[in-house]
Formats: sequence, structure tokens, C-alpha cells
Amino acid sequence: MTIWVDASSGASGDMLLGALLGAGVPVDVLQSAVDAIAPEPVTLSVERVQRNGFAATRCHVGLADSATHRTWRDIRALLADAALAEPVRDLATRTFERLAVAEAAVHGTEPEDVHFHEVGALDAIADVVGVCAGFVHLASVEVVVSPVAVGSGTIRGAHGSMPVPPPAVAELLRGVPSYAGPPGAPAMELCTPTGAAMLTTLATSWGAQPPMVTDVVGVGAGGRDPEGHANVLRLLVGTPVDAAPAPAAAPPLLIETNVDDLDPRVWPAVIAALLEAGASDAWLTPILMKKGRPAHTLSVLVAAARAAEVRATIFRQTSTIGLREQPLGKHALDREMVAVEVGGHEIAVKLARHDGVLVNAQPEYDDVARAAAALGRPVVDVLADAAALSRAFLRTDTTP
Repeated sequence: MTIWVDASSGASGDMLLGALLGAGVPVDVLQSAVDAIAPEPVTLSVERVQRNGFAATRCHVGLADSATHRTWRDIRALLADAALAEPVRDLATRTFERLAVAEAAVHGTEPEDVHFHEVGALDAIADVVGVCAGFVHLASVEVVVSPVAVGSGTIRGAHGSMPVPPPAVAELLRGVPSYAGPPGAPAMELCTPTGAAMLTTLATSWGAQPPMVTDVVGVGAGGRDPEGHANVLRLLVGTPVDAAPAPAAAPPLLIETNVDDLDPRVWPAVIAALLEAGASDAWLTPILMKKGRPAHTLSVLVAAARAAEVRATIFRQTSTIGLREQPLGKHALDREMVAVEVGGHEIAVKLARHDGVLVNAQPEYDDVARAAAALGRPVVDVLADAAALSRAFLRTDTTP
């Protein structure tokens, strides 16, 4: 199943809910997921409306007044305890985690302690969980999202007057295509933080509609109906055209910064935190800066989809106040795992092939270290034995 999300007029939680309902997702699917997590009663109701002359589906989230401001820690606990299907729980958790990291980066705090204000309100929790349940119900394999219209002008929020896009939306949409909006679009907020977080979590790629056979179209309405602008989001749901090439994924990024004022004892914890945040690799290079000051260049390789978390981690964990980035090409060999045995202990071996030919065989060091400790032998000896056994794969490989 392929879904193309047309966010060329903006995106929000209620627009996505309406588009899912318009595409045929039963309201009971969304309501059941919301009921599983909402600590207070929440009711979803469906209305057929028009936006600038276009028919659309509006989803109203009905709830009692609540002034509760929940942190990411609070929402994560609600999600963990809710009777949700695991794919729905995973999507919703990743969406709120993305929101927390973005808000923390904007406000200079820790994600665990972020108070979401409007984003943490009960209706937004219902939006996120309902949308995640709807996409899981559609069993989408590919979700392509158009460039996102964010709007222009200023808005009033919990922190006063803010430019559009608001800081959290700008942070969430780092590394993905966005723009102010179509010609003639009003000066207003078109994409909310909740909408941006959901799109960046759901998307498998970004761009124009891919080659597909469209089965159904869902049109979700926003709450406002400004003159001259169709405030809607569209979902096109169908099957991919087999002959169509897969949309190109965003290239990985190399993020770097020079640091000369950080206690070097902190660096191992920084590297560990970056890998936990989603970095593919992270390393340090000793350098000499102006005035002869010794320093380090921190280099981080990360997929574009995880770049926001990695940026936030660098700013939280180090003293740097700026980063430089560049997209990278990458050539990776095909890999497979096998095993050898040293002294009765199994050691994994990674095999690498180039054009089908086996060119490298390396034992996994952690397995070697565990085996050496269990056998009471030096690590260097066990590593030599494992390497010798691993090279046997190279000698016996018959792949043409």
C-alpha cells in the first residue's frame, strides 16, 4: 500500500484525522485507540464540510476543559500503559519523542522535562494516537509526503507572539522540504507542531506523488476557512506501479563542530549519547586551533531522519554553539553474519562482499572479549584464533 500525503496547503492533527476518515478508515478504529490512552473522556465526531468550495471531512475532538500540561515523561507513561496495538504505540511514542526533542532544542532544556503546553493537551494526544491508528489500519508500506506548506506572518502561543513557522515547526522540519505555501495563501500558520511531528515520523520519503494506482482519496479539513485558500490536507491511497523507481532517500549527513573548552573526560559519554540518539557513527579528531589551543573536531554521521535528535544531543552534551553540515554519498558492501568457535565459545563473524565476491571477514570484538574472559586467555590470543578461523571463509568462498 502506498500513501501520498499532499501537505501543500498545510498539516495539523485534525486535518490528518479528517483525511483518514475521508479515505475510509472507520471512526471506531480511531476512537478505540483514543479511548485506550485518554485519561479523560474524548469523543471524535465527523462532519462533512467545504473549504474554499472543496468538499472535505472535518474531525472534531470533543473533550472537557482541562488545564493539565503534561511532560514527555508523563505522555510516555500513558503510552506505555495503554492497551494499544504495538505498531500504534511505537508510532505514537516516536512522534511525541520527536516533539520533545524539538521543543527541548528550541527552549534549551532536556526532552524529559519539556512541558508541551498546547502540544501536550488532551486533544493533541488524541490527534497523535488517532492518526497513528489510522495509518496502521491502512497498512501502508510507503508514505510519501509532499513539501510542507508552513504559512507566514505571526501567531500567538503560550510564549507570546511568534513568527511563522514557529520555532518548534522549523526544528521539526529540518532536512525535509517545506515552503511558505501556494501563491495567494493567507498570512497564517498552516502547519502545526503536531502536524510536523506526525509527518516526519510517518514519512518514508518526500516529494511529488509517486507512480501509483490511486484507489481512494481522503480530504481532511482544518478548522478555519480563509477566503481564497483551501485549508485541507489530502491522502491518496493506492498501490504502487511496479515499474516505478523507488523515491530517492535523503542522503546521510556529516555534522561537525570544533570544541576547545570541554573537559576531555566527558567525550566518551558524548559519543555514547550520540549513538543512542541515532547516529550511525561518531568520532573525535585532535586539532590545533587559533592561538595554539588544542581542541577536538567532533564528527557525526547520521541519517537525515535522525538529524534533529543528534543536533539536539550535541548542543545538550557539549559546549559548542554552532554546527556545520554536509550531505554525503555512501558505498556499503553487502554483509552477512556467520560464526566460528574458539574453545567452545561462539564468536560472530561479519562477512562483506563486493559485487558478490567475499572480500572481508572480521570477528566481532565483543564476542572475542567475552570468550577470552571465560577461557582465562589473553584477548589478543583469542582474537588471533578467531581471525584465522574467519579467513577460512575467504579461502573457501566459491561465489563467482
